[in-house]
Amino acid sequence: MAAPLSRRSLLLAAAVTAGTPTVSYAAGGRTGPAAQAPAPAPAALAGPVTPAAWSVRPFDLEDVTLGRGTFADKRRLMLDHARGYDVNRLLQVFRANAGLSTLGAVAPGGWEGLDGEANGNLRGHYTGHFLTMLSQAYRSTGERVFAERIDAMVGALAEVREALRRDPAVLSTPGRFGAAAEQVRGSHQYVDLPAGVLGDTPSLTLAAWVKPTHAGDWARVFDFGDDTSRYLYLAARNADGVPRFAITDGGAGGEQGLDGTAALPLDEWSHLAVTLADGTGTLYVDGIPVARNTAMTLNPATLGPLADHWLGRSHYPADPVFAGAFDEFNIWSRALSAAEVGALRDGRAADTPAGRGDLVSYAFDETSGGAFADASGRGLTAVLRRTWGGPSHPGFLAAYPETQFIELESMTGSDYTKVWAPYYTAHKILRGLLDAHLATADDRALDLASGMGDWMYARLSKLPAATLQRMWGIFSSGEFGGIVEAICDLHAVTGKAQHLALARLFDLDRLIDACAANSDVLDGLHANQHIPIFTGLVRLYDETGEDRYLTAAKNFWRMVVPHRMYAIGGTSSGEFWKARDVIAGTITDTTAESCCAYNMLKLSRTLFFHDQDPAYMDYYERALYNQVLGSKEDKPDAEKPLVTYFIGLTPGHVRDYTPKQGTTCCEGTGMESATKYQDSVYFAAADGGALYVNLYSRSTLTWAERGVTVTQTTDYPREQGSTLTIGGGSASFALLLRVPSWAGAGFRVTVNGRAVPGTPTPGSYFTVSRTWRRGDTVRVRIPFRLRVEKALDDPSLQALFYGPVNLVARDAATRHLECGLYANASLSGDLLPTLTPVSGRPLHYTLDGTEWAPFAEGTEEPTHAYFRRSEPRVVLGGTDSGVANPAKDDGTTLLDEIWAAAPFRGKGALVTHVRATVDAWVDAGLLGREAGERVVTTARKASYAD
Repeated sequence: MAAPLSRRSLLLAAAVTAGTPTVSYAAGGRTGPAAQAPAPAPAALAGPVTPAAWSVRPFDLEDVTLGRGTFADKRRLMLDHARGYDVNRLLQVFRANAGLSTLGAVAPGGWEGLDGEANGNLRGHYTGHFLTMLSQAYRSTGERVFAERIDAMVGALAEVREALRRDPAVLSTPGRFGAAAEQVRGSHQYVDLPAGVLGDTPSLTLAAWVKPTHAGDWARVFDFGDDTSRYLYLAARNADGVPRFAITDGGAGGEQGLDGTAALPLDEWSHLAVTLADGTGTLYVDGIPVARNTAMTLNPATLGPLADHWLGRSHYPADPVFAGAFDEFNIWSRALSAAEVGALRDGRAADTPAGRGDLVSYAFDETSGGAFADASGRGLTAVLRRTWGGPSHPGFLAAYPETQFIELESMTGSDYTKVWAPYYTAHKILRGLLDAHLATADDRALDLASGMGDWMYARLSKLPAATLQRMWGIFSSGEFGGIVEAICDLHAVTGKAQHLALARLFDLDRLIDACAANSDVLDGLHANQHIPIFTGLVRLYDETGEDRYLTAAKNFWRMVVPHRMYAIGGTSSGEFWKARDVIAGTITDTTAESCCAYNMLKLSRTLFFHDQDPAYMDYYERALYNQVLGSKEDKPDAEKPLVTYFIGLTPGHVRDYTPKQGTTCCEGTGMESATKYQDSVYFAAADGGALYVNLYSRSTLTWAERGVTVTQTTDYPREQGSTLTIGGGSASFALLLRVPSWAGAGFRVTVNGRAVPGTPTPGSYFTVSRTWRRGDTVRVRIPFRLRVEKALDDPSLQALFYGPVNLVARDAATRHLECGLYANASLSGDLLPTLTPVSGRPLHYTLDGTEWAPFAEGTEEPTHAYFRRSEPRVVLGGTDSGVANPAKDDGTTLLDEIWAAAPFRGKGALVTHVRATVDAWVDAGLLGREAGERVVTTARKASYAD
């Protein structure tokens, strides 16, 4: 276990901000929650350290308490999942890889199991997500159960790494007659017998007790040979699911074989035996002959000396390693009689007429170590080995062998069935461990994280720069997620120069240079493979001061927002980006991958630490209040987080909250999102002189540095505003209140009932500077308007918003609904009077009999996030003029131009504008004179809401 952290190290730890905001601790780190009962919230040091480049800093999760409302409700569902899920299932793949007992746990499946997508090549990533979720849950709630679960997982991962550092050791399990050796599926372990086992005998019997636990075709009981041309083997299952013995000196096409007649039962002991003599081979199952071949001309003598003698491993690399258990394994230099083979079924070989094998005899009754004694008298001790040898560095930690990392180094194209983003998975594990350390001060977690950094540096620093550039440019296989961000955060804790050097080894120069030059190269790129790269670049700028990193990240953000952004804040179509400004043309049922929104939020807040551009927080509100909230289903489930992968934006799409086979990346980031909703509600200026209120959300901030609390009381977005109350002592600072870009006239601020002078500007912050005292009350009024946002490439395809809320139609139709909204528009330009409120259901409306509801509601209703705008006739104030609504070549209609000038001071101002607009359209030949007069007359006669 690592030495206790110094106070300096603990302060440095506070700089880490990626998965969770900055954190700091009381001096003297815990070694786990068992050492000290958690307080109601994790202890914190005053004055957290932040990168010098930051002009604002976030607050710790424990500093911001969520109040009642949508965020708290969604979080409660995820916290129940965090409490209830069996973490041993997550640890199963790690323990299996290390050859440890899996404690009877079943792997989660999906992306976290060997039978999932791409052979489970991404397994281990979900454990990292889960650790981050637990860490955030503990920091947000202080509940001991989360710290205990972190402790259990970190302890298990420490045991896994220690096991990987050693040679494999036997995993003893009850056998047919005593002890047996278990081969856990996923351990990649086999038994290596010495050379010369078979000698040059022309006749032989091979017999073994086996207990298969997985129906893997071609998994070997034994395989003795040189390669894939000269060998003899016994497979527990062939392609037909039955045992097969074969011998060949000409590869698979020259095999002389014996096939069984029935599959071996799983999780039960079976006795297999093969006799070979005088050209006849016989296969026995449980003492009964099931196959005979009288034309077997090959035998060990004709094959000659063989290089390898393996139990559980095949010479064909694609074949699975045997999963199950071995009891006795014997080889005799003669063919036993049927009676002798039958007797082996009922007792140990030593107690039967055949006696122990005279060539080798292994009882597998060892309970420790990695060697198996030979009782034949020949002293041919067998050794337990890994197919992949072992880690290249003691810091290696993964749920699969190091082979994916090795193979990536020579790959020139993507093949995720062989190599699936190993450094992405390493990132998730590293991030989870780092978050666990920051949440509980568990030195083991930091030691594991630091070791992973040391191992990656040792591996990657040896590679030529050209190899690294090729690797990181490979789709999927070369994906590395947010590993640069995590490594920079690790460096902030450890101070190891090699960790910062490691972060720079992931530079994908062609992408960085293009974005730094503001050259849009995103078309055709996998979205979520690249978004987190830029958050890492911002952190590299923090650590190195190299401007190109920050410039590239800023330019990249504006290539996505708004040019590749859907109305809900999401991005990507089928996981990829398409051409710039093509929105309507990319809408499918696989739009808006949830991970993309998660990573865009992370990038937005990190950029805001450097540049307080309100656009970052406008985007943050959009994506958080719509896609992120809407990606979480509103029902409990202990086994699944119930989070979307894609959010299809096609008409009538029904969200899938149990995507693919489960344990996907988006479910992982969904678990994280739901336990850190409060992370960007408030920021503080680095000098403590200002407090940014970025989001209007019921919450309480404890600003220990200034000795005050700030409590927001609001039901936003059901309420159009918020009340902030100052508690604690007095302090002088500027309160910066975000004025959303969609906010129109009417944004008002009062302090203790008195209006604050100034003109709020949409898309900015409104500043109130004063000496604040206990009991001061700030009231923020943010009038909502119903408005539309048009798809950049098709203005007639639109999304409906009320304030920050994307309203979606609930309708099973699979074509875009056609809707008109101008009929009852108010003088302010608000389209809301056209809708009818649903009684007792805030933010629910009907239009032409169709219900519209917030996208954030996690239901399984078919929805329409976009609709087709249709205003066929000029209707003003509910009065139909009888005139068709003309349109220009670009799709702009007469009504569009009339209402674009809103708000109007009164009806007279509206009528005057209608007259001017009509005259212009008549003069342009777009509208007849008589029809124009009817429009003006209708405008005068109609009545309008204010």
